[in-house]
Order: sequence, then structure tokens, then C-alpha cells
Amino acid sequence: MQDSPSLLQAIAAALFGVALLHTFAAKQFERLSARYPRHAGLFHLLGEIEVVFGFWAIVLVTAMAVLASPAQALQYAESRQYTEPLFVFVVMVVSASRPVIQAVGAMIDFLADRLPVDTTAARAWLSLAVVPLVGSLITEPAAMTIAALALAPQIFRREVPEGPKYFALGVLFVNISIGGTLTSFAAPPVLMVAGTWGWDSPYMASTFGWKATLAVIVNATAATWLLRGHLAPRVDKDAERAAPPLVVAIHLAFLAAVVVLAHHPVAFLALFLMFVGYTHAYQRHQDPLLIKEALLVAFFLAGLVVLGGMQQWWLQPLVEAMSPAALFLGAAALTAVTDNAALTYLGSLIVGISEPAKYSLVAGAVAGGGLTVIANAPNPAGIALLKSGFADGTVGAAELLLGAAAPTVVALAVFWFL
Repeated sequence: MQDSPSLLQAIAAALFGVALLHTFAAKQFERLSARYPRHAGLFHLLGEIEVVFGFWAIVLVTAMAVLASPAQALQYAESRQYTEPLFVFVVMVVSASRPVIQAVGAMIDFLADRLPVDTTAARAWLSLAVVPLVGSLITEPAAMTIAALALAPQIFRREVPEGPKYFALGVLFVNISIGGTLTSFAAPPVLMVAGTWGWDSPYMASTFGWKATLAVIVNATAATWLLRGHLAPRVDKDAERAAPPLVVAIHLAFLAAVVVLAHHPVAFLALFLMFVGYTHAYQRHQDPLLIKEALLVAFFLAGLVVLGGMQQWWLQPLVEAMSPAALFLGAAALTAVTDNAALTYLGSLIVGISEPAKYSLVAGAVAGGGLTVIANAPNPAGIALLKSGFADGTVGAAELLLGAAAPTVVALAVFWFL
């Protein structure tokens, strides 16, 4: 551990802290936009959670250019790994296309009709439980997009009380974070350590997956019960616009190919361009693509990559100093203020880390993945798709933290005691 940080490291840590505080203040900026219409555009921009980390990352790179040199600033920015933001952008757009949502909706309806409970409640429960678990196959960002679009008209509506909505949002975020642990490639924090530690999918399923499944079921059941009086029945407005089976199959093939090539940006971006061309050729089977929302999420994650890349000087010694028990709770807490994939990556750099410490780090990181917007990579996607259903059209960071507290405790308890 170095004795003291450099000036740039200290500035980067300070800007990271300011960005984190900015996420908690985003709702206040939205209120200021209504109070001062003359500057509404600026306040609305600052109130967009998806803009926060990208904005402060630009400030950091500008500070680097001034204090060091423009060449060094560009070199640092270009040295970051942007595969994850690019993948989240592409998978959000593809998985949010009408034929994919149509296919998922048909699957949910098929299962809901066969469950021995009210069909409306069954649809909500399946979206909160089964879709996050399917994220272990289609990746967490795709599962978040699909679940959010399925739940938006059923739960995340302005007339539903804010408290139950934030609890449902917390359940969704936590379930997505832990639901991807049945395999070694779907959850970003698992992917960061799987190769280094030799964790394959059978190991993940037997060590984490069954526990995560239990926690997901408990959380989804609690949220569905709490919201039982507020669930809206599904209204099939698009029955006459249903895409033909062949179009649905082609969209699902694009989604599968993007997921398989998730770590090869040149390949999945080429597929994405083909996908855009295909949707343009068959516009009658499409809704407008989710380009704006996906770009904002990618901007947020890219900003997190830039800002987070200079936090290793204080994060890694902190992780190294913890015992397995302290690391378990510490990882959950640290995840709330830094991306859980970045946290597990730092753990993978520790030489001679014990097996109990490995488990504690990853279990704590995925359990805490629903506490804040930055805790898990898919969270900004969920907020972008669901924020219009909340008061002021934005998600409050403090309210999300409170809403995610109980499902996070369930996940922590399952991972620690079972």
C-alpha cells in the first residue's frame, strides 16, 4: 500500500465521491427544473441519473488534461475497457425489441395460466423471479431489460404508492444481481473472477446458484404479496400487431448471438448493425428501438469505468485487510458505492486469497448489487426503463436504498447461513 495518493488519485477519489452524492441528489435537481423553468433544461440534465457518472468522468479527464497533459488524459481514457458498456447498450436495444418482448410475454402468460394462483399475481411473480434466474443464460442486462418492460405497466405506474414500488424495484435489482450466479458468464462480478479462480458453471450452480434461487423466490413472493392490491391486469394492446413466428425467431437468434459474443465487441457491434438494418427493413413488425435509453445507460457505465479505474489505490488495500466474515459484509457495503464487478476484480488481484475469502467477496458483492444505481451494471438499465412510473419521473437514491434493504438482507442470510 502506498503511503499517500498522488494529486490525480486524490482528485479522482473526490470526484467519485461527488458523483455518488450527485446520484442521491438527482431527484432534487428534477424538482428544481419544475421550480425554475428558465433553467429547466440544465436541471433536468443534472437530474438524469444515467448522466451523472459520465458527466463527472468528463470532469476527471479534463482535470487530467490540465494538471498533467492532454495526451496523458487521452491515454488514460483510451486505456479503459469499455466492452461492458457497449454490450449493455446492444443487448438493451435487441432484448427490448417488440418481437423479443412478445416472445417473453407469451412465455410468461403460458406459465401464469398454469400456476394455481391469480393470473395477474402469477405474471408479476414470474417477472420478479423466473426472468432474473433466466439471466444466468441470457446475461443480467438482458434479463433486467425484459423484466423491467414486463413489470412497467403492471407495477411501476404513477397511481401505485411509492413505498411498495421502491420495494419492488429493490427486489428486482437484488434478484437480477444474484439471479445471474447459476452460471459463470452471466453476472459481471462473477465473470471478473471465474477465469482467474477456475470457477466454472457447475461450481457456480452448486455453490451459489441454489442459494440464489431460494432468495429470489422469497423476495419475489414477498413483493408480489405486498403489491397484491395494486397489480394491473395485462392488457394485450398489440394482439393485431403480433410479429410472425419467423420474425420472432430471427430476433431471438440475434439476441442469442449477441449473448454468445458478449466479450467480443467488434463481433457483437457488427451483429447490432445488421440487427438495425433488419428492423428497418421490416418496420411493420417493430416498435421504435430503445436507442436513447440504451445510450444513456452506456454513458453512465462508461463514466463509471473511467472514474472507477482510479479508485484501486484505496479499495484494494481495504479488501485485502478484511477477514472472510468482515469481507462478506464489507463487500456488500462497498458494492453500494462502487460497481460490484470492479470490487471482485480487485479481489482477483490479491495473491494467495483463501477460498473462504473468495466466497465471501463474491457472495457479498452480488447480495449488495441492488442497493444503489451503481452497485450492479444492469441497474441503470432498470432505472432508465422504470423511472417514468415514479414521482417526478426519477428514482430517488435514498428511497432505492431503503427499498432494497430487506431483499438484500434475505440474500445475505441465504448466502451466509446455508
